[in-house]
Amino acid sequence: MCLKLKISGRELAAVPDQVFGLDQLQVLEMSPERESCLRHRLELLPRDISRLKNLTLLYMDSNNLKAIPAEIGSLRHLERLTLSNNRLSSLPPEMAALQRLRSLHLANNDLAELPAPLCQLRGLTFLDVSDNKILTIPSGIRHLEKLETLLLLFNSVESLPEDICVLRNLHTLWLGNNRLRALPARFGELVNLDWGCNYCSCNFEGNPLESPPPEVCSRGPEEIRDYFLSLHRAQRE
Repeated sequence: MCLKLKISGRELAAVPDQVFGLDQLQVLEMSPERESCLRHRLELLPRDISRLKNLTLLYMDSNNLKAIPAEIGSLRHLERLTLSNNRLSSLPPEMAALQRLRSLHLANNDLAELPAPLCQLRGLTFLDVSDNKILTIPSGIRHLEKLETLLLLFNSVESLPEDICVLRNLHTLWLGNNRLRALPARFGELVNLDWGCNYCSCNFEGNPLESPPPEVCSRGPEEIRDYFLSLHRAQRE
């Protein structure tokens, strides 16, 4: 039996102490109902979260969290963590210990960079960092070899590292509404992107792209892929 607990309340500002005695708890949800448009007043996740070592799912989106304690690294069974719609500007290095984590949601926070610990989460298949203030993507992104979905839209990213092109399991990549002027020359090697039938799977809209040229970009993802494949072949000849 999976032990679940959901806590909600318009004035929720702290995690009740009794929660941390539930050492067999597997799912903890402290997020408002999606349709309520509420935001909890919870600003800190207590260090006692480390006592819930059997957690596999932790939902903390739509609070007022400003920091995540180092003790989050104790939750070694965690598979899904939602922290969207908070006020986070960084993540603790200890998050790199969450090697079972598959799905991480960080949309609509105050991140100015992709936190380094994320690049060590080699089991991630889904990462959403949309609607932040991210300027650069580190080369360490190449370590996320199992990543299938990467959502980066509505940031301030000016360039992508060549290393992103080794993520051959990527099916969905959203890059819309950034500051990209060029895509990596090896971009066409992302062979598993759903280029043809679903335009949203590789979204470039809202970027001042120059390479590929605008006339190529305007014809959609397939033309962009072919542009880079042709460029790659020309470089090899």
